[in-house]
Amino acid sequence: MISHNVIQGSPEWHALRAEHFNASEAPAMMGESKYMSRAQLIRQKATGVVPEVDAATQRRFDAGHDTEAKARAILEQRIGEELYPVVGTRDKLLASVDGIDMLDSTLFEHKLLNQDVVAMIEAGELTGQYYWQLEQQLYVTGAERVLFVCSDGTEGNFHMMEYRAVPGRIEQLIAGWEQFAQDVAAYQPEESVPEAVGKAPESLPALRIELTGMVTASNLDEFKSTALTIIGNVNDQLETDQDFADAEQAVKWCSDVEGRLKAAKDHALSQTSTIDELFRALDEISETARQKRLALDKLVKARKTQIREDIVMTAAKALTDHIAALNEGLGPRIRLPDYRADFNGAIKGKKTIASLRDAADTELARAKIEVSQIAEQYRGNLELLRTKAEGFERLFPDAQQLVAKAKEDLEAVITARIAEHRQAEQAKLDAERERIEREAKAAADAAEAAKTAELAAEAQRQQETQVSGQVAGLGQDAERDSGPIPRNLEELGATIKLGDINARLGPLSISADGLAQLGIQSVGKERSAVLYAESDWPRICAVLIEHLQRCHGSAKAA
Repeated sequence: MISHNVIQGSPEWHALRAEHFNASEAPAMMGESKYMSRAQLIRQKATGVVPEVDAATQRRFDAGHDTEAKARAILEQRIGEELYPVVGTRDKLLASVDGIDMLDSTLFEHKLLNQDVVAMIEAGELTGQYYWQLEQQLYVTGAERVLFVCSDGTEGNFHMMEYRAVPGRIEQLIAGWEQFAQDVAAYQPEESVPEAVGKAPESLPALRIELTGMVTASNLDEFKSTALTIIGNVNDQLETDQDFADAEQAVKWCSDVEGRLKAAKDHALSQTSTIDELFRALDEISETARQKRLALDKLVKARKTQIREDIVMTAAKALTDHIAALNEGLGPRIRLPDYRADFNGAIKGKKTIASLRDAADTELARAKIEVSQIAEQYRGNLELLRTKAEGFERLFPDAQQLVAKAKEDLEAVITARIAEHRQAEQAKLDAERERIEREAKAAADAAEAAKTAELAAEAQRQQETQVSGQVAGLGQDAERDSGPIPRNLEELGATIKLGDINARLGPLSISADGLAQLGIQSVGKERSAVLYAESDWPRICAVLIEHLQRCHGSAKAA
């Protein structure tokens, strides 16, 4: 807050108020003041013309200041702190506070004793007539609370409640002032029209009829001519408040003419039994007046309905245009929710064209403020999506629905979706890595198998030469090899038992003699176990394969 060293009520204070939007004006700006319409405030701010304070109003102001000082002293004693009047501003907003404590945490606002205000204080709920002013005071000063007092300056009639800022109201108030500034800038002066007072048609001459057995005296011809002329001159083209007021008076005038003619007719009938000419004249005038009354009354009602509809439709179109402009600023994918203002409800009970337009304009401003706040929320959420979800835009195809959420809820949605997406992407990467690892292992296993097969094939080729020369003398080799083999076991390295060979060959098996017949010689014995060189295992497999192939070939030949 910027404090200003000015005295409330001084010319300097008035000059400062003229340059700012004042807390005391906030209720009127929001269309909730009992003392000034929003249209009047716009005109005042746009023109700078402020109504002069008359003597009676000034006496009321002086009484209010005196009562305020007495109430401040009572409140200071109750809270144990001194309170000081202050005038402060924050940007374009101004607040003239009745009192503030040294810590700038507590404000004092006083209203003259009023039973309606007392009832609000007792209920603990103020109307917009009062809380908009308090909201602005809290915003400008940065205080925590307002002690709202209604009194006559005495302890006996001292009523107080504590008011604290209500979430969302200050944002609405600031948006209201922004819209108000736009309306002031767009203000077009209008000719001041005094309140219309209806004027009845020209007075008719007094109708005089005297009868014996015939009409002895009458100004009926003059009365008829005058009456029909006046009725014919009644305006039925209704455009202004004056036209409507005149028409309503004409309806009453026609009704009065009908009554007077009926009374004259009844008086004449009391004097004679039948005077055909008199009655025809009276009936003609009466019927003409009746028809004009009915037609004019119908026209008044129809025209009033048309004007009310035109005012409502004009306000509705202005709101539609405002929403369209806001939608354009949000981009092609985002649209504000469907919004309807209650213009018909706003103008209900209004009589004059001026009051109808004022009520519709106030409702239009309220609706613009509200929808502008929604648009501001959407813009903030769109910016949040742009910054927080950059690179993940495809995760938010429902942006239209998301921007309508509260900021905190939207942040939670963004965080959750991105986390879920990253988790899913990591799962895909893990699955792909596992697949690659499996394929690599399979390839390694295949390579190892191929290498083993190649080694076996090479061993087989090496043995083929040996086997071919040994097969013929298998019997002799068996006799020769039945004794101990003169080989050095230490030189041979690892050995394998015949039982282990058969375990490897399972379910097949072969004896030491069988191996000897195939050219595989043992290298010794370990107790009863026949030993073979481990290095001979490939050759053992090779000669067994060759032997089986030979057997297979002999079987096919047979």
